[in-house]
Amino acid sequence: MVHNPGEPPPVQRPPVPPSQERRGCLFALSQPPLMLFLTVIGTLLLLAAVHDLYRW
Repeated sequence: MVHNPGEPPPVQRPPVPPSQERRGCLFALSQPPLMLFLTVIGTLLLLAAVHDLYRW
């Protein structure tokens, strides 16, 4: 980059380091709304399976 004498120097920002916490696919599973949704779906599947196995 060329710096001309009458211009202010360009702003040099340090590179942003990558976050220390790596977010993998299990990060999404730790979110409360998703866990609540999966719990509801799992409960409905369990109730449907029990209903099919034991018809009262």
